Amino acid sequence: MRDPSRRRPLLQAERHIPELLQGFLVDLETTQSSAEVWTLIVEVGRTLNLPYIDFISASNFADWKKTLFIRTSYDSTWLNKVNEDPDVSKWSYFRTHAVHHLTPVAVGIEFVDEYHHMPEARHVVLQEAARRGIRAGFSIPLRWHAPPQAGLITFCGDHSKREMKHIIQTHGWVLQAVATMGHQAYHGHFAAEFTDRNKISDKQRELLEMIGAGLQDKVIAERLGVSVSAVRQRMNNILSKTGLSNRADLAALAMSAGLVEHPLHRMSDDDGSILVEMGVPTMGKTRYRHRRQ
Repeated sequence: MRDPSRRRPLLQAERHIPELLQGFLVDLETTQSSAEVWTLIVEVGRTLNLPYIDFISASNFADWKKTLFIRTSYDSTWLNKVNEDPDVSKWSYFRTHAVHHLTPVAVGIEFVDEYHHMPEARHVVLQEAARRGIRAGFSIPLRWHAPPQAGLITFCGDHSKREMKHIIQTHGWVLQAVATMGHQAYHGHFAAEFTDRNKISDKQRELLEMIGAGLQDKVIAERLGVSVSAVRQRMNNILSKTGLSNRADLAALAMSAGLVEHPLHRMSDDDGSILVEMGVPTMGKTRYRHRRQ
């Protein structure tokens, strides 16, 4: 973790959580990049003797094959050849559990008797992982809903089943909170870093903001002081650079990257009211009322 002496002063009321989680959350508040968030997550894992950490996020909740990114705290190149075999790859914990369920799950060769039946080829993969020090772990499903995505953070180490169960019972909710809050912060930075990762110029960024705001080509051209054809050429350059296919994709990109405000937030600002909900809905029905500000 970062130097505790440089953290903000805490209220006594903030100190009623484990010190490890407290330090992680306070440090998380000041992160400025996805890399910083990842470093904090890995530090928590290493503190609990769970140094092998996987972070997977799919860019489409309905299709896990559209992976947005994979991060590991260790050299995982040995898995590349394994994942070339679709019959073995499909048995990963991400595909079989995290995409469909929200419950954290104990993983690794030590817990194979508690999981679904696996083909021998997948069992061999778990044995190889155990040989490399990844015997048991705790895998936490994650969700990100704009757009809908599924994710997973897994903390693993060289532990027996009994040792891993003790870690889960003692620190499980800390790991759950670290994964959930870390995932949220990571995605926020990751989205904002899109323009840098894809080398989007300042002019292209400005165009994306205008497209995201719903402005048409003629209006954009007038604001930029260029021709409509120049606007369309810049738009085509962004499409080519990002691999997107149309204007709607660019507008969605602008919102996802935080270049324009989410439309639901704008609606709240425009009508000047607060949505108030009280009580528990009956049979899935909820009554709403708006309170004017």
